[in-house]
Amino acid sequence: MKLPASLFVLGVTLLASIPAFAEQGIPLVTVTSGAEGEQSYSLNIQILLLMTALSLLPAALIAMTSFTRILVVFAILRQALGTAQTPSNQILLGLTLFTTLFVMTPVLEKAYSEGVEPYMEEKLGFNEAATKAIAPFREFMLNQVRESDLALFVDMAGDVEVDDIRDVPLKVLLPAFVVSELKTAFQIGFLIFIPFLIIDLVVASVLMSMGMMMLSPVLISLPFKIMLFVLIDGWALIVSTLAAGFYV
Repeated sequence: MKLPASLFVLGVTLLASIPAFAEQGIPLVTVTSGAEGEQSYSLNIQILLLMTALSLLPAALIAMTSFTRILVVFAILRQALGTAQTPSNQILLGLTLFTTLFVMTPVLEKAYSEGVEPYMEEKLGFNEAATKAIAPFREFMLNQVRESDLALFVDMAGDVEVDDIRDVPLKVLLPAFVVSELKTAFQIGFLIFIPFLIIDLVVASVLMSMGMMMLSPVLISLPFKIMLFVLIDGWALIVSTLAAGFYV
């Protein structure tokens, strides 16, 4: 079997270029010292750090935004309605994601204007730009976290001394924020669960008094819970309440 002439020429060209690339070499890390002692890294290592940061985006989304609280509340709501897998996990995740983007828009815009944009315009170094970009997220988390949870993780850290709450390191602030968000989400979920639980109890009592013990109360109460949720415009009410609960 003969190869086409174009493929043969391309192969020869690539093989001939390998020694040239080997002799030239590509610098992996280049560190440049500034006038005031700061250091800036080469573009190659910055791209490597950027790709590493992108792989951590899902964890950052869960740990540093309103995603956790909203998703847990939606999951408890579905459990209270008793609709099994309706809405599906994909729908709940999508609604949670876009609600999170809506809530976090002021924070994202501030992080971009103060950190990302000056770095892209080469007005700030990488380290300073990263600090300024994280600052709005720190402010958001500090506005939501409970002081008791923050104090708990400060005590657990042991080697952290904090004179001002604004100086709490991220390794303490992040877990405290997640625990605080979970606590708030379960409190909201408890309040959501109560009216649906009352409907279940009423239906179960009526069925027991009528001697219909073989009929599942969940099957009878489900239409009433859906009707109640629709009449009060439940989705809009819960989404608007959750969004208004964050102090950005």
